[in-house]
Amino acid sequence: MKAVVYEKFAKAPKIMNVQDPTPEAHGVVIKVEATGVCRSDWHGWMGHDPDIELPHVPGHEFAGVIEAVGKDVKSFKVGDRVTVPFVSACGACPECHGGNHQVCGNQTQPGFTHWGSFAEYVTIHHADVNLVTLPETMDFATAASLGCRFVTSFRAVVDQGKVSAGQWVAVYGCGGVGLSAIMIANSIGANVIAVDVTEDKLALAKSLGAYATINALQVPDVAEAIKEITRGGVHVSLDALGHPTTCINSIKSLKKLGKHVQVGLLLADHATPPIPMNLVIAHELEIIGSHGMQAFRYDAMLAMIKSGKLRPDKLLGRTISLEESIAALTTMDTHNPPGVTVVTHF
Repeated sequence: MKAVVYEKFAKAPKIMNVQDPTPEAHGVVIKVEATGVCRSDWHGWMGHDPDIELPHVPGHEFAGVIEAVGKDVKSFKVGDRVTVPFVSACGACPECHGGNHQVCGNQTQPGFTHWGSFAEYVTIHHADVNLVTLPETMDFATAASLGCRFVTSFRAVVDQGKVSAGQWVAVYGCGGVGLSAIMIANSIGANVIAVDVTEDKLALAKSLGAYATINALQVPDVAEAIKEITRGGVHVSLDALGHPTTCINSIKSLKKLGKHVQVGLLLADHATPPIPMNLVIAHELEIIGSHGMQAFRYDAMLAMIKSGKLRPDKLLGRTISLEESIAALTTMDTHNPPGVTVVTHF
């Protein structure tokens, strides 16, 4: 099969012909019809993820058609249209038995623990636990955009943040995760304030339902600006970027008893930001992590999409070829256009 392969971290990947994968007894092989280009893939390419062994194929948010099925798979068959959460759970550990597949103790992640979806085919383990059947009305590009950014935001807003109508919500970073969070929080009835450093992304945030936008380069204190708009702070704030500055500002934006949800990855030199614990204690703030979403929770999200309350298709940006994905991946730290970039041509 054709695949994007990098043999050294932070060095240009190449298009290569590599061996076609075969499924585990409990897994499947999926013919990739669309795969998103995500900042997490950039972190992996940079060498920030200890699970990656070289040579490696990136890609972890995708949709496609089942090409081959392992002998122990019961619920899916060749030809099924499917997508997956970016965390593949084992289904047997204590976390999985508790319904928390997104923090499975034996999790695998295509694009990190094994070769990913910047290729014609990709493998998924424990298919009965991890696969999600796609509605016939959903195209593959939209479905691919769900797998990491949209579902992560859904869990962050709905399950972790427990956002409700009338609340104030701040979202730091208007990339794919942030824009998804804005749309989801707005659909629930929250008043969303979007923060970014580029006007085109803030304009897109506004079009997706943000009540107010703040360009962090144009105000002296973002947290104070948010407190002024909300007259005291937000109920829930999400760091959708993953940077010490946005993490700290997110916490400082909260009203008393507020919740900070960390969604964006804080890796390498950014892994240990100086959290203002004095505020956490004095204001009884909650700091919550959010790491993907279980496959069985897709039903609630897909129901909102079917009803028209959520429109993930509005988040789509460019559609590109597998060859073009190399430039899109390697320049994500310097050139990250609005919307979700999806590979649709293999």
